[in-house]
Amino acid sequence: HKRIYCGNTRGNATFSEPTRECRAIINKGLAFNTMSRIIIAYAVLGSFVGALFLVSSSNATIHNIETAGAIPDASDTATMWKNGGILNGTIDLLKSGDTVLIPNKTFHLYGGITGSGFFNVTFQIDGTLSFANDRKTWPADANGNVLQCMHFSNIENVVFTSNGTGTLDGNGAAWWGAIKYLEHAENRPKLLEIHNASFITVEHLFFKNSPYWNTNFNDISDVTIRYCDVSAKMDENSNSHSALELTAFNTDGFDLSGQNVHIHDCNIWNQDDCIAVKDMGGGGNRARCSENWLIERVNASGLGLTIGSIGASTQGTCVRNITFKDSVMHNTFKGVYIKSRPTSPGNTATIEDIVYENITMYDPEQWAVWIGPAQQDDTQGACNLAWPSPLVSCPVPAEFTFRNIKLSNIRILNPKQSPGVILGNLTNPMQNVSFSNVVVTNPGDKPWGSKFYACYGVVNSTTSAGTSPVPPCFNGGAQCVSNGQCQDATSMPCCSGGSHETADCLPYYRCGCIPAGQCATTSGGCCSGKCHHTINCGVGITCRCD
Repeated sequence: HKRIYCGNTRGNATFSEPTRECRAIINKGLAFNTMSRIIIAYAVLGSFVGALFLVSSSNATIHNIETAGAIPDASDTATMWKNGGILNGTIDLLKSGDTVLIPNKTFHLYGGITGSGFFNVTFQIDGTLSFANDRKTWPADANGNVLQCMHFSNIENVVFTSNGTGTLDGNGAAWWGAIKYLEHAENRPKLLEIHNASFITVEHLFFKNSPYWNTNFNDISDVTIRYCDVSAKMDENSNSHSALELTAFNTDGFDLSGQNVHIHDCNIWNQDDCIAVKDMGGGGNRARCSENWLIERVNASGLGLTIGSIGASTQGTCVRNITFKDSVMHNTFKGVYIKSRPTSPGNTATIEDIVYENITMYDPEQWAVWIGPAQQDDTQGACNLAWPSPLVSCPVPAEFTFRNIKLSNIRILNPKQSPGVILGNLTNPMQNVSFSNVVVTNPGDKPWGSKFYACYGVVNSTTSAGTSPVPPCFNGGAQCVSNGQCQDATSMPCCSGGSHETADCLPYYRCGCIPAGQCATTSGGCCSGKCHHTINCGVGITCRCD
């Protein structure tokens, strides 16, 4: 016989394998009372002939915050501080088997709700936690960084649930807008942040108008998010992502980094990534990579079903085995979005074994498909938000390896722009990207026209089963622009790496360099890199190449 410990104790790391064994035993049909703690299970590996002992936690307590003194409905400053203090004090009392109960009323409070080191507990949010909308009085640390609405760390076997639909209301309008962004940037609280945790379930909750990200779960393992809704809108009646709506900046839906994640049956409307697979960098306590995720049956509209932005690291960042499937995106801004962010030489990252399957997009407002560098303005070296304007750039870092990416049965109906962007680095191109039955109906003609996609830096990549239109760099298509040819809005690089200005290619460049004896606008266009001034080259041409 093998003794299996189910559930952790304070101060220990995670018993990941024993916990899985216990769950396997339970799944064979044995009843599990959520108000009890499994202490010891005996089993014979390979066949179940042992006995499971359930020991009741006779001291388990339901902590009703109203009974503890929290005041519903009132929103004056004193009440909000009191309610936050009572909730924090309640969390400090938690022991295995306990439940924190938010009754079906509205409780106004300040953020800074924290807890650490608890396990086997339930947060039952039957009512609403409405967080203060006054930044001036919001709690912050000694450096002026705001505290999260709710932050928990080093926890296991914790359920956030509701008997109906519980609401976490961030009152984000007080934090959003272009002027407020210029003043405070990203120093805004997340609704729910969890760090260093395993076996977490979040269900039947409504995340409403978060000031910043709705969730940030980092360094996690074995997480389920289900039957939850997210909404972040400047105008609650809006059904588009207008310039005004998008000023609800950074209102990501479900952002997580770690392993063994299942997100299903959720509705998300926000102004940033709807679901984002974040990276683990060099690894953590619960996971080495972000891997083994399934996201299914999601209605999403925002900046996409996203992987990223992924950063590289000296240890080698890894993101792999991620599947998005059976989902619908109405009026979304972006759709499929896989993005890397700028990094330093010597760092590396791998994004591999990614599947998007059975996804329908209706009237996407920007790019239905984007695979490549992150498009953002708050990071030096990133793809500029104004790209493909000829005045800005979209550099593709070489430190990232993209491989084995599959889009299957994707329907894109009436996109307002050209279907998409697939940008790899020519020295480290994407490998094995496949489109199967990716069908775009009535695509917009700007900015790529009959090319439909900006596409290069992609090798061993194919289309099949009715894909239309076909990305031009797939199936052995061109990856760069030959010398003598003009570049265009797709920013496909020159095969030679060199280019020069010429009137008949404006506002873009002609690939190749200018040989000695011919006129150039600048010395940079000359093959030699040098030129001399002469009136024979004409008005507007400054020199003759040496």
